[in-house]
Amino acid sequence: MMLLASFAALALGLCLAMAGAWWAAERSGNHGWVDTVWSYSTGVAGVAAALLPLGDEPWAPRQWLVTALVALWSARLGTHILQRTLQGHDDPRYADLRRQWGASASQRLFLFLQVQALAGLVLVVAVAAAAHNPLPFWRAGDGLGVALFLGAVAGAAIADRQLARFRADPENRGRVCDAGLWGLTRHPNYFFEWLGWTAYPAIALSLAYLPGLAALLAPALMYLLLVHASGIPPTEAHMLRSRGEAYRAYQRRVNAFWPGWPGRSPTR
Repeated sequence: MMLLASFAALALGLCLAMAGAWWAAERSGNHGWVDTVWSYSTGVAGVAAALLPLGDEPWAPRQWLVTALVALWSARLGTHILQRTLQGHDDPRYADLRRQWGASASQRLFLFLQVQALAGLVLVVAVAAAAHNPLPFWRAGDGLGVALFLGAVAGAAIADRQLARFRADPENRGRVCDAGLWGLTRHPNYFFEWLGWTAYPAIALSLAYLPGLAALLAPALMYLLLVHASGIPPTEAHMLRSRGEAYRAYQRRVNAFWPGWPGRSPTR
């Protein structure tokens, strides 16, 4: 009962946080606050779930490891989006949704963000499953999880830097970035975001710990959201409107999600 009550409290906190994100977006007209608040609030809930005591035992090293991973993810992603938001850059995905929703945009956005809160809760459950693996600390899975996470953070940082450098060059105005990692996948930021969540199954999975299967929810959900829902589809629709044939040519030669050599038949 204590465990259920704890997760119910985390769910409520996430719902309240996303209600606050809705209020900030409505008041400012900048939807960058949505993903900023989601990143920070999911991170805080993940830390709480990782450190959730399940008995009288002190916090285990694996709990601290998973806490560090989810806190670093939240701080990096949330701060990256926050900096862009504070510069006044709106998120075109949400702006497009508002146009599609018309007069009911405000109410539908509120409900949409509550669904995002529930998605955050699923990720928090996956984090908790990894943190509470009771097997002896520093198994091969722990090392693999750390390697996957750090590789994802490094890849996302490199992709962000390459895109920023491309945009800073006036000669690239109106062009499509295909430099570096952006020439291997059209959305390296989404790919590395997904890759980071594979760290938790690596840490959690074991035949001796069946609850660890819950950690698979994180990469499964993130793949669904990024590839088929709120990630690639609205982003590509916006890019096609703004870049037209240049982006269609980019689509023909570069994979949407999985990195691959340019020029081959693109896949997801």
